[in-house]
Amino acid sequence: MKKIGDYRKLLNVTENAELSELRSVYKSMMKTWHPDRFQDDNRAEAEEKSKTIIEAYHFLVSIAPETRAQTLPDYTATTTLSNIADFEYKQQVLKVTFLDGNVYEYFGVPKAVYIKLINADSPGRFARRHIFNEFVYRSVNKLVASA
Repeated sequence: MKKIGDYRKLLNVTENAELSELRSVYKSMMKTWHPDRFQDDNRAEAEEKSKTIIEAYHFLVSIAPETRAQTLPDYTATTTLSNIADFEYKQQVLKVTFLDGNVYEYFGVPKAVYIKLINADSPGRFARRHIFNEFVYRSVNKLVASA
């Protein structure tokens, strides 16, 4: 997905970047782009750049392999034991709300897969077979709780 690639490019990290690497790159970039370091002329640009860096860092941490490994038991319980309450699709991002209250976003989902999900006799069974373990995901609940 373009958003993931753009954020990795901005922070200059690879797909396999560990949390410690993300954290050190983030801290280094924030030292460079913190708005307090700039005078009036460039302060607005620095504020925008720092906001983008913060957004990229939080996004990449939320989809990092270490983060997903830590939350795997909860994710597995939700995707196997809870039914889908609702879902929405926008620009290759599928947002699934489960009956247990958890919400996950799946990135890079082709429109054809979404159409098959809509037309499936059992959207939950289709999603378990073709979406839940096939696409990069992140928990939206964790984002709301930490915000």
